Amino acid sequence: MALVIRMARAGTKKRPFYHIVVADKRAPRDGRFIERLGFFNPLLPKDKPERLKLDLDKVKEWMKKGAQPSDRVMRFLDAAGIAKRTPRNNPLKAIPRKDRKAKEQAAKAGAAPAGGAAAASPAAG
Repeated sequence: MALVIRMARAGTKKRPFYHIVVADKRAPRDGRFIERLGFFNPLLPKDKPERLKLDLDKVKEWMKKGAQPSDRVMRFLDAAGIAKRTPRNNPLKAIPRKDRKAKEQAAKAGAAPAGGAAAASPAAG
């Protein structure tokens, strides 16, 4: 069974509140879970201690058993000093979509002839 430490949404419409839970990877986001490890309230300011509460001992135990944290939970664990999160790199994120498509097509068109020339030279030799 693949285990994941993730957030399950609670709260009402436009008032999110998340439980941090250990669940089977195949279970629905807000469905069945194995154990509740804490909560996250995104509506509170970042400096309030009531914004995030995690039972770090339980998190460590579940990670030893093979539970993988989701991206958002991994951010929390990195801030707490339990796990190291690798930074992501998406250089096209800030580019508007129409410009991004043009750049991707130019990159593909530029890479295709270079790859074709490289493939042709070993065949000739």
